[in-house]
Amino acid sequence: MTPALDASPMTPTASPALIQADFLPLPRFRSGKVRELYDLGDALLMVATDRISAFDCILPTPIPDKGRLLTALSAFWFKRLEGLADHHVLSCDAADFPAEARACADQLAGRAMLVRKTAPLPVECVARGYLAGSAWKDYQRTGRVCGLALPPGLREADRLPEPLFTPATKAESGHDENISLERMADRIGDELTKRLRDLTLTLYAAAAEYAESRGLILCDTKFEFGLDAAGRLVWIDEALTPDSSRYWDAALYAPGRSPASFDKQFARDYLETLDWDKRPPAPALPDAIVEATRARYWEAYRRLAGQ
Repeated sequence: MTPALDASPMTPTASPALIQADFLPLPRFRSGKVRELYDLGDALLMVATDRISAFDCILPTPIPDKGRLLTALSAFWFKRLEGLADHHVLSCDAADFPAEARACADQLAGRAMLVRKTAPLPVECVARGYLAGSAWKDYQRTGRVCGLALPPGLREADRLPEPLFTPATKAESGHDENISLERMADRIGDELTKRLRDLTLTLYAAAAEYAESRGLILCDTKFEFGLDAAGRLVWIDEALTPDSSRYWDAALYAPGRSPASFDKQFARDYLETLDWDKRPPAPALPDAIVEATRARYWEAYRRLAGQ
């Protein structure tokens, strides 16, 4: 099947939020924090809901259109970078979905991808071009990032001398854990570790260059990969979305502080102001926080996809 990666045109008019996708009469493969996967034999139907998580908790308040935006932006990046890596997407065209899914086309509009089934590798591949988030905290404590030495005197949000590859474990619950290349190689082997490092940094460099042309800085991003039935390395899950990447406005960038980002950090910052122990059940988000978070996802999509 020839991959059909063109996402449906979208407008910034809020659609009804989708929290669950259990209306589909298909066998459930897995349920994640945001996505629902359905088993089609040698393929999967991946549906992005409007759920949002923070501090490893799924919030009770959805962000309207978030699933559509994540799907459209992933489709955009998979298509743009497909010359650099094989990806898992077979089609975003509902005509290629099974009949049970086509019968639910209204609910799935713009949210679903037909993808190849792979064996996911048990590591997340993170590329970092700037000193932010957990990397900044690590540098403040140790002068290193995930064990990699950096020059002294760097500020928060400084551009790194060169992009870093910092793998992490994939936790089913709780926080992912940064690991060394040696620990990664112990899990999956030296050769595959080197391939993943090189591919991750290649994808990051291409994406960062394009994002810069659109007025955005790609601070860091996370990739996931799997092996298909023939043992080929395949880029899976999502692609350079605000859920897996930290984007900054280039016009407002100033090192020495944490720049505003186009992702759920706005909602996380609000939650930090509450008397909440960061354990379920999570508190609801006010309408103003929901709309402001949604607007950030839309702006990232508009700038990157040009729509």
